[in-house]
Amino acid sequence: MAVVSASGLRRPPRFAALVRNRSLGKLLLLAVAGGVLVPVAHSLWNSGSWPSVLTVDLSGPFGRASDWIIDNRDSHPLFLYFFGHVSHLVTLSVRGVYLVLLAAGWAGVTAAAGLVAWRVAGVRLAVGTALAFLACGLLGMWVPTMQTLALMVVAVVVSVAVGLVLGLAAGLSDRTYRALRPVLDTMQVLPAFAYLLPVVLVFGIGVPAAVLATVVYAAPPMARLTALGLRGADQGVMEAVTSMGSTGRQRLLTARLPLARGELLLGLNQTIMMALSMAVIASVIGAGGLGDRVYQALASVDVGAALAAGIPIVLLAVVLDRTTGAAGARLGSGLSRGGVWGWAVAAVGTVAVALAARFAGRLEWPGSWDVNIAEPVNRAVDWMTDHLYSGVPYVGGTADWAGRFTTWVLDPLRDGLHVLPWWSVLLIVAALAWLIGTWRTALTAVLAMAAIGVLGVWKPSLDTLSQVLAAVAVTLVIGFGVGIAAARSTRVERVLRPVLDVFQTMPQFVYLIPVVALFGVGRAPAVAAAVVYALPAVVRITTQGLRQVDPAALESARSLGASTGQQLRQVQLPLARPALLLAVNQGVVLVLAVVIIGGLVGGGALGYDVVFGLAQGDLATGLVAGAAIVCLGLMLDRVTQPTERRTKKGA
Repeated sequence: MAVVSASGLRRPPRFAALVRNRSLGKLLLLAVAGGVLVPVAHSLWNSGSWPSVLTVDLSGPFGRASDWIIDNRDSHPLFLYFFGHVSHLVTLSVRGVYLVLLAAGWAGVTAAAGLVAWRVAGVRLAVGTALAFLACGLLGMWVPTMQTLALMVVAVVVSVAVGLVLGLAAGLSDRTYRALRPVLDTMQVLPAFAYLLPVVLVFGIGVPAAVLATVVYAAPPMARLTALGLRGADQGVMEAVTSMGSTGRQRLLTARLPLARGELLLGLNQTIMMALSMAVIASVIGAGGLGDRVYQALASVDVGAALAAGIPIVLLAVVLDRTTGAAGARLGSGLSRGGVWGWAVAAVGTVAVALAARFAGRLEWPGSWDVNIAEPVNRAVDWMTDHLYSGVPYVGGTADWAGRFTTWVLDPLRDGLHVLPWWSVLLIVAALAWLIGTWRTALTAVLAMAAIGVLGVWKPSLDTLSQVLAAVAVTLVIGFGVGIAAARSTRVERVLRPVLDVFQTMPQFVYLIPVVALFGVGRAPAVAAAVVYALPAVVRITTQGLRQVDPAALESARSLGASTGQQLRQVQLPLARPALLLAVNQGVVLVLAVVIIGGLVGGGALGYDVVFGLAQGDLATGLVAGAAIVCLGLMLDRVTQPTERRTKKGA
């Protein structure tokens, strides 16, 4: 069957021939280059390990920097008159929001959340939002939920402000966009544990450090999507506004920002989700709230208590995701729900409920309403451990699966990478990146991989790379399969949506103990945790990409007599290639984000180094391992994401 384009027309045969010729030419050049470079490299460097003369020891500079911060934190003007004021302002802001929430009481907060959801999306979401807040109270987590909500409000406001400023600069200037892109990449890929220590050194343990660490992690999506919305503004509209003699500021306020409101709302949505995902990690440096409850429960191996604190985080994430998503859809469709009068009714209703609760003496959540789920959950985990860990007839237990996966997949991958000479790894990376991109892509990938060797963490980086490759492969196989099923069936997608929401928003720490209980300690549970965390994004992106394929192309294929399988293989998958590549990219990024969590359950390698650096106050070890993870992410991004050539005008 002929391949059809997005418009339903057949592609010109010259296009396919041109692509084949380019690929064949690249393969021939690679064969010639390999025949020349491999013998030369082998004669110069017989050893497979990275040469020690090409490494740089950063422990000295980082140690001196750490000592300087500690010695001057209480006396230097930079700390007294800048960082000190920032810390004080953040503390006052979080405390102010928390006091407002406490003053409103559980009834006032629940009413406010429900009425805002009603204003934005209607009665159904309003009822769901109110029930979600009530569930937080029933689980005995009302006060920690309010603490987390106060911290998240301040963190999200700061993240949105920072993201808007960076996004405006990047959206209005090509030079700024190119300069900010690697900075945003680093902020998004650098593990949170790696920059927790510098933040703690500057601000100390407490709420300011937790808020600022969250801002570093949550601001990039807002910046990226703001820049995307501004740069993608309709050129016809912009030309019409310019022809009317408007200034640059007027064009920004009356055209660019209104046209980008969909991206701005999506940026807000993603910033909220990223901030909530930092709740548990931020608790390590004194954030308190739900994250601290999860962390303390896991320290005592109490899965039930950890789940009781993790569920409110999921509920907050789901409610805020639905509310901001509905707000974006409403803005896009121009619908209105009562205008100013609707908001006035919501405000009056909130104040009335809060005052009624205060006069009735019901500001605090009644402890008698609490529901204890910790004991049943712990009994269920014990049952799973006793009956599924080993001795299952025919299929074996989860411990056997973990052992086989380690023996048959992880060990050969790791050993194979360790056996390869370092220069051959660079050549392979260069070849793969050049085959799907340009020489600039290949150069970036090679420099990123070489930087790992220069930092002196070549061997643990290859160990981490083996785990990442295995986790990404499992994630893509399952994610593509489930995504295809969800794209072909609305019922399947509807059933999967709440499951994916839970997987995506549940703190990774919560399911670490069940994973360890089922698979033991080692690299296999680290891979399992990474798959659970990365799978929802791959499924969602795959589903969306397949659903957005032009119906005209599918109709054209059906008219040619294509079966359902042929439509999928020859039309939907090729046309959804950009979305599938994005799914691969997000799978790699999210798996790398869980490398640190894997280090806590026996994954070792770079993840363990980052955690060890934070625990021991070793700035060099933590930051070097974090930088190596960033380099791995950059290399894998360049190897998996094709780069389009710039074509000359008229070509």
